[in-house]
Amino acid sequence: MSTKKILIFDDDTTILEVITIIFEENGYQVEISETSHDILEKVSRFQPDVILMDNWIPKIGGVEATQLLKSHDEFKSIPVIYVTANNDIVRLAEEAQADDYVAKPFNLDDLEDKVAKYLK
Repeated sequence: MSTKKILIFDDDTTILEVITIIFEENGYQVEISETSHDILEKVSRFQPDVILMDNWIPKIGGVEATQLLKSHDEFKSIPVIYVTANNDIVRLAEEAQADDYVAKPFNLDDLEDKVAKYLK
């Protein structure tokens, strides 16, 4: 079985560190990005199995970055889990065309379950 790859877009380094540790312990290969304008380049290089996308991320927000990804035939089937502390999370995730969402502050078990669901 090949290692599952997860690409995380978030500009909060504390969150990135925690998530990276958790997923690496679970055998995932993790790549992180603190910017989202270069999403297509990063995805084409890393070829992730699943993406976690934060809402507030420079230089384009999570919605725009996810839409950009989903408008590409090559990448649109990669599941994107939208992560935000915004009350409008359901609307934002829909607008972004994300496959799912997790509200911040999240429970790590919930996050792991969500990711695992898309890697079956």
